[in-house]
Amino acid sequence: MRTPLFDRRDFLKAAGAGFVLSLSPARRALALETDAMFATAYQSRTGEYGVAILSEAGKILHSVTLPERGHDVTFDPVSRKSVVFARQPGTFMLVFDHTGKDTPLTIPSIAGRHYYGHGVFSPDGALLYVTENDFDNAAGMVGVYDARDGFRRLSEFPTHGVGPHELILLGDGRTLAICNGGIETHPDFGRAKLNIPTMRPSFVLVDRVSGDLIEKHELPEKLHQLSIRHMDIDAHGTVWFGCQHEGPATEKPLLIGRAARGEELEMLDMPEDILGGFRNYIGSVAANRDAGLIAVSSPQGNAWAMIEAKTGKVVANADLVEVCGLAPDRDGFLATTGAGLVVDPDGKKTDDPEHVWDNHMLRIDPRNT
Repeated sequence: MRTPLFDRRDFLKAAGAGFVLSLSPARRALALETDAMFATAYQSRTGEYGVAILSEAGKILHSVTLPERGHDVTFDPVSRKSVVFARQPGTFMLVFDHTGKDTPLTIPSIAGRHYYGHGVFSPDGALLYVTENDFDNAAGMVGVYDARDGFRRLSEFPTHGVGPHELILLGDGRTLAICNGGIETHPDFGRAKLNIPTMRPSFVLVDRVSGDLIEKHELPEKLHQLSIRHMDIDAHGTVWFGCQHEGPATEKPLLIGRAARGEELEMLDMPEDILGGFRNYIGSVAANRDAGLIAVSSPQGNAWAMIEAKTGKVVANADLVEVCGLAPDRDGFLATTGAGLVVDPDGKKTDDPEHVWDNHMLRIDPRNT
């Protein structure tokens, strides 16, 4: 049974008439046919970087060029602005709208910091929280930015770990869940990993208002090289996270875990053939809360899978070259690849001859505004 879709007229009302009127006739027709929009970073076949708004059919509705490679995108339903973050160790984030009416705003990182590719807005859209690296002190930080005052940097607080990556806001609107990947890096050494023998990944909960640590969970000592990187939250408030193993390739640790507030981390057992197919690398995690499903992808293993959130069982898996980007769509997921494909929940593939898609994809959905 498919999840009922919201009415297209309601979507266009939520998106704003100005958005539709601002599009070219061809792209306006695409917008009228779509039931959702998706944001993702890309690289053109000629080498330029950018961020695009895609229709459900995988067609570009709007795009903005970027100075360097992007990573993830976050969206503020209040102002209807999006922010795309540079891939680590990048030093820019770019604020843009979907119509192109407003000039994109580039926010450079402050001295001694670089971005980790992820961020999230407060529920009222007033503040933006961004994972950053205090690289001289090998300390993870969350930078706090005033979204109503030109994204002026207000303050920062620690992530209580090294190498923070994705962060999400829990349902109470106050608690941030943060993945500390545990990997020390420094811009002087590019993307080199400087502490693999001693890395200590962790999953933490932090009060976004006070900056206080609420909970911190580390994996067992034997899994200390299992970097916690990406996550999403299901309909019941459980956080699902994916890991990347930095130890020997001969080791095959579990890669998917879940976290519930006040409980220890739980690693999810998976069939050996599916787990092995991920090649020790999970690149993206996404939840379809309406359908009760979690999706995980591995561009290294050219594979992705869907998990039933209630039981933790793998209910579907597929091979797909360089798959990484995932976003909920209907009763399944839209997936994008580094080969330029967009694959819908029915398996229909759309190939873009001019672009290849980056690691993450964000669904922009009026039902969540």
